Amino acid sequence: MPMREYGDVPKLSIIICTYNRAPLLIKTLQSLLKLDHLEQAEIIVVDNCSKDDTEACVKKFIGKHGADVDIRYMMEPMQGLSAARNTGILASKSPLIAFLDDDAIPCQRWITTIVSTFESKPEVMAMGGKIAPIFESKRPDWLIKPFELPYTIVDLGSRIKEYPKQLHPCGANMAMRKLVFDISLFPLDLGRKGDSLLSGEETWLFGQIQKEGHSILYHPEMAVDHFVPAARLTEDWIMRRYYSQGISNAMKSEGLKGKLILVGKTAAKLVYILADSILSRSKGRRLLNKCRLESIRGTLHMILNRERHSAAG
Repeated sequence: MPMREYGDVPKLSIIICTYNRAPLLIKTLQSLLKLDHLEQAEIIVVDNCSKDDTEACVKKFIGKHGADVDIRYMMEPMQGLSAARNTGILASKSPLIAFLDDDAIPCQRWITTIVSTFESKPEVMAMGGKIAPIFESKRPDWLIKPFELPYTIVDLGSRIKEYPKQLHPCGANMAMRKLVFDISLFPLDLGRKGDSLLSGEETWLFGQIQKEGHSILYHPEMAVDHFVPAARLTEDWIMRRYYSQGISNAMKSEGLKGKLILVGKTAAKLVYILADSILSRSKGRRLLNKCRLESIRGTLHMILNRERHSAAG
């Protein structure tokens, strides 16, 4: 284990949650070995009950590199990305936490950028950066700009700045002070579970941070490359992704006021989609409107299910 200036406390805890993707995970772990100032960080791999050889692969990596790298393997039996992330948070030693996807490759100055930014800007509570795609197969011609965010493709320019309204860091590449989790851990009812495409846990958490009046920073030098498998580069997958997002949106609405706001937004969205469909000519725009309708269908499905649950007592 590397020697540290302040004993056993690392400057950064890197949490990597994983599920059934051992080959990609090992590539990510190998990429960390090339980072500047890796000795300042601890790495926590949280296995969300994988059924492949993830455990054996990680333990083999630890056996080879554990003398030089502070790395731990943990198993989280409760299925769900939120549960896995919370396990990593509770096990972390550093006052700074960074999340990295198990298929993401960070740039060489990733750790340096995160640590130096938090140290020099005490008002910043969370941060994120660029995420560039590594497509397993050719980028589809229908993958237009509005589809980039669902595919976790992020480039907000070359200037350090606050995140624009309605945007926030993505889970593939985000960091925050551990103090954030005094507000709340990730909600267990939101986020990916196994092979499901539910989300919303990050939006919810960053919403809480913003409500407290804290700063969330975009930093272009906090950059990663992110693998996009061929299986996701299909019209069927992106439509399922939007449907699941609609469900997630409904799950985040709380109380009567929240439900009324959601219904109002959904109605406005439907009007916009119908108007835009008349003007849409490209394959990408037509698919986008179909996906938006799927999102509405997911939202309505969740609302109606809740109503039936309520009526049943």
